[in-house]
Amino acid sequence: MISIEQIRPELTWRLRREALYPNEPLHAMEMEEDNYGLHFGAFMDNALVGVVSLFQKGNDWQFRKFAVSATVQRQGIGAQMLNYITNFVERENGIRIWCNARLSATGFYSRFGFAETGKVFHKKGVDYITMEKGLLLK
Repeated sequence: MISIEQIRPELTWRLRREALYPNEPLHAMEMEEDNYGLHFGAFMDNALVGVVSLFQKGNDWQFRKFAVSATVQRQGIGAQMLNYITNFVERENGIRIWCNARLSATGFYSRFGFAETGKVFHKKGVDYITMEKGLLLK
C-alpha cells in the first residue's frame, strides 16, 4: 500500500538521479523551475519510492521527472501516481496534462489515454516524444 503526498522539491532529487540520471551528480537534479512547481512523492513503508513534479501554465499542466525506484517498479506505483496527478489536474480545472516521455515509456502512458504528439527529439542521450491527454471540464 502506498500513500501519495505533496513534498518539497529537494526530496525528489535523489530518486530523480537514481531512476533517470544515474551518471549525473546530485546537484544536477535541481531545476530552477522546481521553485514554481508542485512535487509529489509516493511512500511505501515510510520510504520514498516514487516522485513526480507538476507545472502549471494556465489550463495546461506538464509533469516532469517522473521516477519510481528500481526496487519497486512494475508494482503499480507509477500507475497510482499518474492517476493521482491526473485527478489533481482535473480538480484544478486543467484541460490538458502532458509530458516529454522517454520513448521507452510510451506504452505505459498510452495505457492511461495519453497520445503521442509532435516528433521524436533527442536530449542528453535519450529519445523523447511529447505525449498528452485532454481532460474534460465537468
